[in-house]
Amino acid sequence: MADISQPTPLPGAVPEQPSYAHPVAAFFLFFFKAAAVFIYIFCGWFKTDFVINFCTITFLLVCDFWTVKNVSGRLMVGLRWWNEVSETGGSDWKFESLQEGQRAVNKKDSFVFWTLLYATPAVWCVLGFIAILKLNIDYLLLVVIAALLSGANLLGYLKCSKAAQNQIKGRFNSLFASGLRAYMFSGRS
Repeated sequence: MADISQPTPLPGAVPEQPSYAHPVAAFFLFFFKAAAVFIYIFCGWFKTDFVINFCTITFLLVCDFWTVKNVSGRLMVGLRWWNEVSETGGSDWKFESLQEGQRAVNKKDSFVFWTLLYATPAVWCVLGFIAILKLNIDYLLLVVIAALLSGANLLGYLKCSKAAQNQIKGRFNSLFASGLRAYMFSGRS
């Protein structure tokens, strides 16, 4: 008896795109960013003190920074970065990326991750410009904090992505060079 639970694809049909591989990570990637922006924009409607607004938004920004840096990036695009201070006081960037043969990165996850990573600093810069126009200097400090945290994540992941690409190019070049040497010196006459 034939199994009818899974329809057979038509010849030449394009396979269906897989869904999100990490929907919970994608949700929290969006949630902390959206919640911070939402509260920032609408906190004037609520009769709360500036200090409460400042602390709430800063807490959401810090949660967003940590989630993007330590969870979402690793799960959704296979990248992770951190910065260490050396004994001489210099800054050393460290990067991790998926190695060849490990799981593949889901295209939908990657699109959501990179879109939100690029959009967030831009949104905060627009909100900062509006705060300057409204002469709202108190809340401008929040915008600066938000832009710095989201910008640091963007910079870290851009550097990490570039390092991963260079690592792949280096492996390819070394494999190519060793294969070429083996072919040239294999003793063929």
